[in-house]
Amino acid sequence: MQGQVSEPTGSLADALGHAMRLLSRDPDLAREQALAILEAVPRHPGATMILAAALRLSGDAAAALPVIDPLSRALPNAPDVQLEHGLVLLDLGRTQEAVAALRRATALDPNLGEAWRALSVGLTVLGDMVGAQAAGDRQVRASVREPALIAAASALVEGRLPEAEHGLRAYLKTQPDEPAALRMLAEVAARLGRYEDAERILTQTLAFAPGFTAARHNLATLLYRQNKTLEALEQLDLLQAADPRHPAYANLRAAALVRIGEYEAATAIYRDVLARHPHQPKGWMSYGHALKTLGRRAECEAAYRKAVEQAPMLGEAWWSLANLKTLRFSDDDFAVMEGQLAGEEAADEDRLHLHYALGKALEDAGAYEASFEHYARGAALRRAQIRYDADETTAHATRSKALFTPAFFAERKGWGAAAPDPIFVVGLPRSGSTLIEQILASHSQVEGTMELPDVIAIAKRLGGRRGEGLYPEALAGLDADVLRALGEEYLERTRVQRKTDRPFFIDKMPNNFAHAGLIHLMLPNARIIDARRHPLGCCFSGFKQHFARGQTFSYGLQDIGRYYADYVDLMAHFDAVLPGRVHRVIYEEMVEDPEGQIRRLLDHCGLPFEAACLDFHQNDRAVRTASSEQVRQPIFRDGVDQWRNYEPWLDPLKAALGPVLAAYPAAPVI
Repeated sequence: MQGQVSEPTGSLADALGHAMRLLSRDPDLAREQALAILEAVPRHPGATMILAAALRLSGDAAAALPVIDPLSRALPNAPDVQLEHGLVLLDLGRTQEAVAALRRATALDPNLGEAWRALSVGLTVLGDMVGAQAAGDRQVRASVREPALIAAASALVEGRLPEAEHGLRAYLKTQPDEPAALRMLAEVAARLGRYEDAERILTQTLAFAPGFTAARHNLATLLYRQNKTLEALEQLDLLQAADPRHPAYANLRAAALVRIGEYEAATAIYRDVLARHPHQPKGWMSYGHALKTLGRRAECEAAYRKAVEQAPMLGEAWWSLANLKTLRFSDDDFAVMEGQLAGEEAADEDRLHLHYALGKALEDAGAYEASFEHYARGAALRRAQIRYDADETTAHATRSKALFTPAFFAERKGWGAAAPDPIFVVGLPRSGSTLIEQILASHSQVEGTMELPDVIAIAKRLGGRRGEGLYPEALAGLDADVLRALGEEYLERTRVQRKTDRPFFIDKMPNNFAHAGLIHLMLPNARIIDARRHPLGCCFSGFKQHFARGQTFSYGLQDIGRYYADYVDLMAHFDAVLPGRVHRVIYEEMVEDPEGQIRRLLDHCGLPFEAACLDFHQNDRAVRTASSEQVRQPIFRDGVDQWRNYEPWLDPLKAALGPVLAAYPAAPVI
């Protein structure tokens, strides 16, 4: 009968081969074939492994485990058995055990590509992205047989990127459609920062190899990194249609949904993945981040606590707890963090986060000198990891002032897209910008979004592939049609962030102050709000804040002081050449006279006064900044002068600020 498995006939090898072939086509039939073999030859290792694989592929990893587990112990030196054991454990969410089994498999057979692939997935779930990348590279090397590709893959694994690129391009001249070579070339381009090239190569690869899931996953990740979130989600739709339970796909989808403000959907995904793979400290931390944005404080703290319980050395999770601002650490917390720092195993990434967390804990305890020491040590570690040149920021401000003259703007009056929708809140981080956003988003006509990267992305593109001094000067060559198209592009790019039909929305990327000229040219009717706070309060608050990304100027007191001074200088220039274009909100004045300042703010935005703006702390909207907990409380004076506790150590900051410090809240006359 059709679908019925007969007793094994012919040789045992034929029966095993038949069962193996059935695995990919019909796991249920493969299971029946394996059972039939085992009835004739009990405890046969090959049939036992096929049975475990068939159960796993049928979605019953729980039944597969008692089949493969004893076989794995009996045959510790069999790479295929260790691989299957790892795959079963991975499906069951026992990720650390799975990784151990998969490491055994790859040690026994370094050419076992499927083991490297599964190991990459397991390490991704555990948050070891460096290890996952290395395993992915080894999968590539294991999957190729051509000597030229083996050499290129080896160069890629060992980080010899120019050599890998040269070898791959030479190979592709003779084999232009080889998917493995194209995927490797895309990986080389991505690591060299040539994201557009990498995207083009992967898209080309998938055009003739649509089933190449590894390349599609690479493309989804690359699109996400370029803030092409909707495009990344389209690729994930295809990946998850074929493998809906793949944890790496699910985690990337959750991260993408967070980026476009779909926090509830993201938290649902995190919950599902963590239920299946509970031991992933970085997964718990990401879940906590999403819960924090939604204001679900108790659940957020519990998620962070789960992360540090599973990985006490995970400095970022400790800092995430400290970054709740209102949490107070216990003596046991102190002991664990200090113990992790005292050991030699913690990586610099964990150490810097632990320093920031201890800095906050000691600040809460009133131990300001020790607190400052930890903040400074954390900042020094971070400063060593990044590239920031304060002279480039100063040069940008100088070149912007030279370009943006009254005549320049007069010649372009009325250009750009006419839509008045965006309200840009600019300035420095920790300047009160989140408070302004929360006030405005409490108005019935205004929608809050987040710090949107789109203006910066447009500016980078205008600056050319390498930004070789072409921006902002490139703006001089744009005509009215191009500027209108740029404004319309911005509105289209940000549409995904808008969840309501309110006519106005907020973009509170603080760094957009550097692009005020571009904003005015492409969106002349958009409002620009400058959030400003006392330079010592703002700069020191930024210095002791570890930011998830960007804000590279904030990890040195001199750097952040110069940055603040350049910001004041540039905004004073716009005040002079475009009088009244920018509305300034002084944080201390908002604290002293909230209603008066709120009324002036709304007037500038052309909005009628609404009492809800005074009760902004009752707005339960998602807030994705370091101040998310604070803006859910009424305005207090407590934070205005906190910097004074650290004044003995702020001389480098004062020197870098120069005349800006004495002139505050006005700009110095130069």
